[in-house]
Amino acid sequence: MAILTVRNVPDEVDRALRVRAAMRGRSTAAEVRNILEIAVNPEQRVRMGDALAELGRRLGLTYDDFAAFDQVRDKASAKPMKF
Repeated sequence: MAILTVRNVPDEVDRALRVRAAMRGRSTAAEVRNILEIAVNPEQRVRMGDALAELGRRLGLTYDDFAAFDQVRDKASAKPMKF
C-alpha cells in the first residue's frame, strides 16, 4: 500500500479534517483516505464492463448470440498504425 505525504495543509483545513473524522468515529488518516477514495472513484462513474453487461441483459443476448458473432468476426490480426 502506498504512503502519501501532504505538506503545507492550512491549519483550518487540518482542524476541519480532525473534526470531520471525530464526527464519523474515524482517525484523521482514515477520514482522509475516505475523502480521497470518494474523489477518485465517484459513485456515478460509469464502469464500461458493467454498462455493457447491462446492455446485453436488456437486449436479451445469450451465449448463442455471442457464438454467432464469433463466427462472423474478422479473425485476422490487427495491423499496427503507422504515423
